Amino acid sequence: MDRPSAPLDDARGAGAGEGRMADPSNPIRVLVVDDEPPIRMVVRGFLEREGMKVEEAADGPGAVAAARTFAPDVVVLDIMLPGFDGLEVLRQIRTTADPYVLLLTARSQEVDRIVGLTVGADDYLTKPFSPGELVARVHALLRRRRTAAPQVAAVFRTGDLVVDRPRRSVMVEGTPVDLTTLEFGILEVLGRDPGVVLTRQQLLDAVWGIDFVGDDHVLEVHVGNLRRKLGDDPASPRYIETIRGVGYRLRAGER
Repeated sequence: MDRPSAPLDDARGAGAGEGRMADPSNPIRVLVVDDEPPIRMVVRGFLEREGMKVEEAADGPGAVAAARTFAPDVVVLDIMLPGFDGLEVLRQIRTTADPYVLLLTARSQEVDRIVGLTVGADDYLTKPFSPGELVARVHALLRRRRTAAPQVAAVFRTGDLVVDRPRRSVMVEGTPVDLTTLEFGILEVLGRDPGVVLTRQQLLDAVWGIDFVGDDHVLEVHVGNLRRKLGDDPASPRYIETIRGVGYRLRAGER
């Protein structure tokens, strides 16, 4: 994790100090979940300097237990954890509580980020990160009006295709299909709104990230491989349709 070269007050210029004011009698409660003690220590220090009350957890089971007893307003949650991963922590937390959740992801975990946001995270931050930016993100979350967001189904279906988002599993006609990370990402993004056309650029931004440098030929290659694994004929598609000159869509079916 990047170490800040400027004091916290400088880092707060990005808007961190504009959030809810610290109330000593009712401090904001933040649960920091990461298996690396140095990261937890630095993040805790910055949040406590903002007047927040902080608890820590180092693994999946400990995070779920801490969330139940500590009742945090915000959870800063690393995806890669021992015990079970952050996505399972997120799923279990969401069954009983509704804190804001800020995911911490590695740069190679675009699909985990997509799935995490789909199953209930509010924001994400890519490692390595500045603790000052993390504090600003926490304040930004606290400024949001908490309303019931549209729920995206954990499992979606179209025809004989079944995709389980939290488990990242895919089945066709009851048979498991082994997909790469990028192939699953394409399918997951298309499955958010079956029947809705997504442009090639929208898919590249969602799966590869907005910093991706390259042409859309790489998308066509991965869509081709995905179709082959699903047994989907591009000339007569059951699942993924090509909209010539625009992009792709997943055929609408039972969700």
